[in-house]
Amino acid sequence: MTVPHQDPAERRVVVTGPARRTLRASGYYRPRTEIDEQTTLGHTYVRSLMRSQLRAALAVFAVLTLLVGPLPLLFAAMPDAHRLEWAVLGFCLYAPLVLLARWYVRRAERNERDFVRLVEDR
Repeated sequence: MTVPHQDPAERRVVVTGPARRTLRASGYYRPRTEIDEQTTLGHTYVRSLMRSQLRAALAVFAVLTLLVGPLPLLFAAMPDAHRLEWAVLGFCLYAPLVLLARWYVRRAERNERDFVRLVEDR
């Protein structure tokens, strides 16, 4: 049996896919690549995110310390005020703690959004 001669163009298989990115100009850098490759610049990017998150956490901690810290002294100054203690701890402290938590979460998410916007491809 003989195999008929096939044209090389007929045997080709065309594979299509998403377009590949072309190399950018040499002066362009990609922060995501810097972070993935753990270069000094990538380390600086991550450190700046961590620093901004730490600043937000320390601000919450300072407000929390000022809000809750003096309460034991206040309760010790009024020895027979057990109902006041429960009222302060149960009702008066709840709303500021919720507001403080909401502020912290919004601040942390904004820090992360800013970081992503910084390192995403332009």
